[in-house]
Amino acid sequence: MRPTLDRTADDRACSRACSRACSMATMAHAMRKIGLSSVDFAEVEAMQAAGEWDAAGELLAGEAAALEAAGAECLVLCTNTMHKVADALEAATTVPLVHIVDVTAAAVRAAGLTRVALLGTRFTMEQSFVRERLAAGGVEALVPSGEDLETVHRVIYDELVHGVVSKSSRTAYVGVIGRLVAAGAEGVVLGCTEIELLVGPDDVDVPVFATTALHARAAVDFALA
Repeated sequence: MRPTLDRTADDRACSRACSRACSMATMAHAMRKIGLSSVDFAEVEAMQAAGEWDAAGELLAGEAAALEAAGAECLVLCTNTMHKVADALEAATTVPLVHIVDVTAAAVRAAGLTRVALLGTRFTMEQSFVRERLAAGGVEALVPSGEDLETVHRVIYDELVHGVVSKSSRTAYVGVIGRLVAAGAEGVVLGCTEIELLVGPDDVDVPVFATTALHARAAVDFALA
């Protein structure tokens, strides 16, 4: 089966993750074909900032439909934030969408946890589309507030998307995670691809759920089934 990646910022990271997951799953050089559609993140970011989610959904839905027409048998939207418009992609296509939040919730539950810290963009943390879907999967998400929320969002857009990885920002993120753990979080969901550049399992004392790797592995499992 042929999975397709539709990414607004770093499709290459998800593509590499899929390649690694496929190699691990098959223990061979076997691969599945991957069709990529990469859109201009500046255009999408402007839509996010302006609250033009319907327009963003139309943009990505058009890309998804084109990929299905090219032969894709499933869709992988390689971004957490833009899962806000996942319904638009599903409405425009007939092939399954491997939803990043469902995959993440399943991984958290498989680890025996029910409450996690959720870090991501302001949209992912403040709006309900991720938290509600996690809750539907049996997982409660705790998000930062105030200055902590501002810091998490700023580092993503001002640093990580530009490839800037700083020790001070890592320290700030570890502090945010620590405060959410003190509030009851049993693990942390890295709900933005770029966050995985900054923090990982070695930086905190609770389980880390890296959504990019989880999503890629789920796509490969689907494709190999």
